[in-house]
Amino acid sequence: RLNLTINDNVLEACRQYNCQKVVSFMSTCIFPDVTTFPLDETMLHNGPPHDSCGGYAYAKRMIDVANHYYYRDHGMQCTGVIPTNVYGPHDNFHLRDSHVLAGLIHKCHIAQVSSKPFVIMGSGAPLRQFIHSEDLARLTV
Repeated sequence: RLNLTINDNVLEACRQYNCQKVVSFMSTCIFPDVTTFPLDETMLHNGPPHDSCGGYAYAKRMIDVANHYYYRDHGMQCTGVIPTNVYGPHDNFHLRDSHVLAGLIHKCHIAQVSSKPFVIMGSGAPLRQFIHSEDLARLTV
C-alpha cells in the first residue's frame, strides 16, 4: 500500500508541476516467478511474481502501467528503470536481511578478522549481475 501511494503521489505531482521527464525505479523482483532467461521488459506482466515479495512487486509493476497511461492521457515522458542487484555506500550489511553482495562482503569481513575460511553456500551455478549505486546514478542521468 505504501509503495502504491508513493508511486501515485510522485507521478501525479510530476503531472501537476508539468515535469518534462520522469524516471522511476522498479526492481527485478517484479518479473514472473516462473520464467525463461534472459529476462527482458516484454516479460514483465507474463505471470505472478514470487509470493515472498508479491505486494511490493505488484506495486512496482504498477509504475510500468501508470507510466503508459500518464503518457497516453497527459503526454508525460515517463520511463521505468529495472536495475539489476544494486550495491554501494550505505548498503544493508546485516547478515539476516541484506541483499546478496552486501551479505557476502560482511561474511568476507568476518572471515578475515576471525582468520576463518570464507565459505559461500550453494552450488555456484546461479548467475547474478551487480551494479554499483554510483554507476547506476550516472547511467540514469
